[in-house]
Amino acid sequence: MPKGGCDAREKATSPLVSGRVHTWACGIVCAVGHVNFLFDKSQAVHTTADELSAAFGIAKSTAANKGKNIRTLLKMSVFDHKWTLPSELDKSGLVWMLTVDGLIVDVRYCPREIQEAAFLKGYIPYIPADRVELDS
Repeated sequence: MPKGGCDAREKATSPLVSGRVHTWACGIVCAVGHVNFLFDKSQAVHTTADELSAAFGIAKSTAANKGKNIRTLLKMSVFDHKWTLPSELDKSGLVWMLTVDGLIVDVRYCPREIQEAAFLKGYIPYIPADRVELDS
């Protein structure tokens, strides 16, 4: 191997360089939709995986696989405030559940200093006490 060169295994290629644009678009919608319950019939806004993949003109399995790959790559999960729709944050009780001194608590009802610490560590999307003050 020439000096200063690199082995092909060392080159990290982005998954974005391969695949069709509409496949990626559908995968992104599937990934974000999955973590926000888009496929749950009990939600006001919902659809089926069949309808979604058909809208993008791709197979349901392709859409599901691409969505799963995106969720894995970006470490997306249900109830993760970084991926929850802002309009759903206040309704999602699990976003606010944290373990404090070994007990599971709803941080919205904790003292402000605990809320601030949770926010600074990235555990919650905003300080609930500030939102209450704004709403008043």
